[in-house]
Amino acid sequence: MAITRNKLEKNLQKIRDNIAEACSRSGRSAAEVRIVAITKTVDLEAIKCLLDVGLVDLGENRIQQLQDRAEKLSAYLPRRRNPLPSPVRWHMVGHLQRNKVKAAVRIAEVIHSVDSLRLAEDLNARAEQADKTLDVMLQVNCSQELQKSGCAVGAAGHLGEMVSSLKRLRLIGLMTMAPLVEDPELARPSFVRLRELFEEMRAEGVGGDDFLNLSMGMSQDYTIAVEEGATTLRIGTALFA
Repeated sequence: MAITRNKLEKNLQKIRDNIAEACSRSGRSAAEVRIVAITKTVDLEAIKCLLDVGLVDLGENRIQQLQDRAEKLSAYLPRRRNPLPSPVRWHMVGHLQRNKVKAAVRIAEVIHSVDSLRLAEDLNARAEQADKTLDVMLQVNCSQELQKSGCAVGAAGHLGEMVSSLKRLRLIGLMTMAPLVEDPELARPSFVRLRELFEEMRAEGVGGDDFLNLSMGMSQDYTIAVEEGATTLRIGTALFA
C-alpha cells in the first residue's frame, strides 16, 4: 500500500484529535496513550514515512513479516539523514508459536500476545540466552470467541503471577482483541472487562510497578478503547487509508 508523507500526517493528526477527544470525555490525558503502527499491509517506503512523522513504535502480526521488516529497516537506518526522536521499537502483536520464539526475542522489544506459561517460559529462556529483558503483556480472550487466541479471563491472574516470577520477562500489562463488528460500541464490553481485570491484578500487586499498560483498540474501535482506559493502540488501516 503506497502512501505519501502528507497523507500520513493528515491521517495521524485525525487519529490524535480523536484520541484527545476520547480522553477529554473520560477525564484522561492524551499523553497516556501510545500508538503502535501496524505495518503488515505496507512497504518499506511507508515505514520510512512513519519514522518521518515521529512514529517509532512499529508492530507486526506475523513473525516472518517482523523479521523481513526489521531487517530492511536496519539496513536503512544507518543511511537516514534525520535522527529519530527515540529508537525504533518493534512490537509482536499477533499469536506467537513456540517454534518462533527465538526470532521474536531477537527482534521485538515488546510481546503483546503471551497466552500460556509454556510460551512465557520459552521466551524467558531465549531472553536469558540473549542476555535481554523482554517486556511482555498477557493476551486475554475477553470476547470468549473460540477462534481468538488468549487466556481465559479467569486464568489471567494466576498466569500473571507465574509470568512475573520469570527473571527475564517484565510483565507490563494486558492485551485483548475485541470482536470485529460494524458498530464499535459492541467492542466496549471486551475493553471494560480487560480494564476491570487489569485493576484487579494491579490491586493484588501482580507485575509490580511495571504493570501499567492496556493494549486494546484498533483502527475501527480505538476511540472506545481510549474511553475505557487503553494506553496502547494497535493501528494500521486508519493510518494508511
